[in-house]
Amino acid sequence: MSPFQLVQPASLAEALEALSFPDTRPFSGGTALMLMMKAGMLRPARLVRLARCGLGGIQVRDGALHVGAFTTLSALEKADAVRKGWPVIARTLRTLANVRVRNVATVGGALAHGDPHMDLPPLLSALGARVRIAGPRGERTAAVEDLYKGYLETTLDAGEIITRVEVPPLEGRGATYLKFTTRSADDWPAVGIAVVLGKPERIFVGAATDRPMPYADNLPIQSDLHGSAEYKRHLIKVLLPRALDEARNARR
Repeated sequence: MSPFQLVQPASLAEALEALSFPDTRPFSGGTALMLMMKAGMLRPARLVRLARCGLGGIQVRDGALHVGAFTTLSALEKADAVRKGWPVIARTLRTLANVRVRNVATVGGALAHGDPHMDLPPLLSALGARVRIAGPRGERTAAVEDLYKGYLETTLDAGEIITRVEVPPLEGRGATYLKFTTRSADDWPAVGIAVVLGKPERIFVGAATDRPMPYADNLPIQSDLHGSAEYKRHLIKVLLPRALDEARNARR
């Protein structure tokens, strides 16, 4: 791993200023970033750690779930508000990587990483979630699915960071997330399908494509180490009816 400078700003404003320097990356949980740096895929000269910027916390306001970007996946999984109002999120997180990773990885980092095999992006996309983004030109919001434009590619501009995730209320809609892994249950999935029934009905596919995509018959399926495109198409045909049944049952 190449040497780097670690900066720990005490506020969001300080963090955005620190990110304005060249060859700088934000540092949240670091579970993916550190692996990529150790492998030599990334060599930033400077990391800006977001731990002190007040970006944590889970609240329910006006029926919607508000999750600070620095909230760990473990905290999100165990939050009473999530288990009561959005149980599909808690269920999904139980098999996302492992406990050690969930105790460190953050919601914002998981979304900003851009790996299509992650479980949260397709699920949050199906739930109609939006992210709040701060950057050098101010704040903006975006739908979760609009964060991605390709494999490990996001629409975040230089110096921008996710500060919050907002999930609308389920309001009696049935929701589920099913994935198929080729090895253990906490492995990266070959296919992930998120279904939310009701108004609106939303179905998103992950892992089989280079980013979370709304379900369609002509999805551009990608082959990778987890399976060929043909294999993944077959998995989608098998998993989709199961996911629809589970979502219907969740409404009862």
